[in-house]
Amino acid sequence: MSAVTTTTTAVAAAEAGELPQVRRRRRLSPGRRLPAARLIGPLAVLALWAAASAAGALDTGAIPAPWTVLRTAGHLWADGTLSTDVLTSLTRAGYGFAIGLTAGVLLALASGLSRTGEALIDGTVQLNRAIPPLGLIPLFILWLGIGETFKIAIIAIVVYIPIYLNTHAALSGIDGRYVELAEVQGLSRLAFVRKVVVPGALPGFFVGLRLGVTGSWLGLVVLEQINATNGLGYLMFQAQNYGQSDVILVGLLIYGVFGLVSDSVVRLIERRVLSWRRTLSN
Repeated sequence: MSAVTTTTTAVAAAEAGELPQVRRRRRLSPGRRLPAARLIGPLAVLALWAAASAAGALDTGAIPAPWTVLRTAGHLWADGTLSTDVLTSLTRAGYGFAIGLTAGVLLALASGLSRTGEALIDGTVQLNRAIPPLGLIPLFILWLGIGETFKIAIIAIVVYIPIYLNTHAALSGIDGRYVELAEVQGLSRLAFVRKVVVPGALPGFFVGLRLGVTGSWLGLVVLEQINATNGLGYLMFQAQNYGQSDVILVGLLIYGVFGLVSDSVVRLIERRVLSWRRTLSN
């Protein structure tokens, strides 16, 4: 009898709207990933630029319209100037990045896995970090000459510093309990590096890699304006002398595309390699 009374009361309360509402759990995650989300911002800036140019709100002598810049890029590509300069810039950035990547990883491993290595390497790298790499240009010109070698060397320095710092920090941050577990399991030095050190250092390494990729383009745009005879930086420097703002914007846009594409490639590789790690980004 009491069960029937309780059920009747609950039904009556539900019909009267007196039952407490079930509180929905608030979602704190960013939500689902949007397709090609990182292109939305650049495309919005491009659309705003085009709209302002069409409305006559911009000085065409200082900031040409997007279609003018695109037409200039087509002319430069057709006469072979742009393709040669792009290839030269990619070659310089590639060599410098490869050397910096190798040096950064090897120095981080030597410093992060050995107290002796840390004593010899870490302080020197921290000192090097405090010196602006572009401030080394005059000294490197005296040492290596004015040719390609000093440009590649400066790019390598710009690249290796963030890779070393982030990889070394990741190595130093590996939980000591994993080291003790590896010792209990009797892992060899090589097995310890492969099963504990590498997975633990990969997140920091990819952060440094992204910074290094961006740094290679930042260093390149300055270095190619110093006694260069080709490259995107040289093209922009010559355009400055002749007041060709459309050519300068062509070079800047290409640098921007290179930076965005290279960063996106690194992020894609990071997402695949670290697929086991659940973060807000995935």
